Amino acid sequence: MSTKKVVLVILVVLVLAGVAVATILHSQASVTKVDLQKVARQDLTSLVSGTGQIKPKTYVNIGATAFGRITHLNVREGDHVKRGAVLATIESVQPAATVAAQQATIASSKTDVSSFTAAEKTASANIAQAKADLEQKRLDYQRAQALFNDKLIAKQDFDSKQAAYDMASATLEQRQAAQAQAVAQTESQRAKVVQAIASQRSNFDSLDKTISRAPFDGLVTNVPVREGETMVVGIQNAEGSTLMTLADMSVITAEVKVDETDIVNVRLGQPADVSVDALPGRIFKGHVTQVGDQALLRTTGVATSQSTTGTEEAKDFKVVVTLDQVTDELRPGLSTTAKITTAHKANILTIPIQALVERDPAQEKLYATQSQAHGSPDATDKPGKAQLTQGVFLIQDEHGKMRASFVPVATGITGATEIEVTSGLTQGEQIVTGRYKTLRALKSGVVVKPETAAEAAAPTDASS
Repeated sequence: MSTKKVVLVILVVLVLAGVAVATILHSQASVTKVDLQKVARQDLTSLVSGTGQIKPKTYVNIGATAFGRITHLNVREGDHVKRGAVLATIESVQPAATVAAQQATIASSKTDVSSFTAAEKTASANIAQAKADLEQKRLDYQRAQALFNDKLIAKQDFDSKQAAYDMASATLEQRQAAQAQAVAQTESQRAKVVQAIASQRSNFDSLDKTISRAPFDGLVTNVPVREGETMVVGIQNAEGSTLMTLADMSVITAEVKVDETDIVNVRLGQPADVSVDALPGRIFKGHVTQVGDQALLRTTGVATSQSTTGTEEAKDFKVVVTLDQVTDELRPGLSTTAKITTAHKANILTIPIQALVERDPAQEKLYATQSQAHGSPDATDKPGKAQLTQGVFLIQDEHGKMRASFVPVATGITGATEIEVTSGLTQGEQIVTGRYKTLRALKSGVVVKPETAAEAAAPTDASS
């Protein structure tokens, strides 16, 4: 074979090789690299998170109940106190003097009652004497009348006996009236004693109000005053009107704010895990005991019903989680996060949340038809108004090629990274899960291939 023919054969081979390489490169260029994952069954828990702070279920501001200077302040912030413990005392010179004076008045009134009671007894004795004397005078009068009728005594003697009888009768009436007067005076004085005792109860109450006692077992969380300062009464939230704040730490809650998009899933009694920033690694179990009805503006915390502005902004709802167990380590005001379990299902079909996309099924069907006819979909040929539907891109094997096909799906509860699929997919099917940049532009009928580990580790731009 001549040299010329050899060179010609080599050139032909090279041309054929170049065409083959070009064909392979073109074929690979039309293949989209994607992340794939199989539809699997697993247990799924739906959580709703909220941030807030630890609060006692019950707390009170111990206000001043008497005007005066603080003489003793027996507690400090952070102290645990028992019900009835003396928290503070206010000067009590005037209330104590009033009590002492009233006590003397009561003693004097009781002495007067004793005196009037003795007078009653004297009046009773006088009445008995008057009755005996009247009976004697009645007998004398009757004898005198009989003798006078028989003309045995003079009329003067008869008149004398009659006058004595009338005198004794009048004396009895007088002494009975005196006894009634003595009884009335006694009752009046007893009423004065009762009145004085009632006034003394008021005085004791005024004196007792100079002593502040704990209404329940609790923790002193705030003491804004000092010993020696003067307290005032009746001015709410004014400086000098609040002695301290006492919190009942027997029932502790986490008051958190939940986003408006999640509040519809929160119900009373749902379990929750509460973590406290100040106690890392600790989880406190609890349950939802209150779900707020009013939306709170996120920037101000004011309820929307009380806001005077018409600005649209993100809103939260208050949710109260009561802890099942309490510990002395918890303090009111500690920042906390509550993860509320709103649903839990076992052995259900799940897919990654990022695999969900919204597409128009009619448009995707058209893309798939164009891909089969021309090798690739024509993005410029679109049907009328789009009807977006939630779904995923399912991998279908077509003559050895992996093609993406949009499939509408129905979803259920949502976990942290997975979501339940209630219809549209079966276990073991492969779906496209990423990357986001690829999914955003992916169309039905496109030939895809799995992305290698090296390619997946390669850096991408912010949009991917």
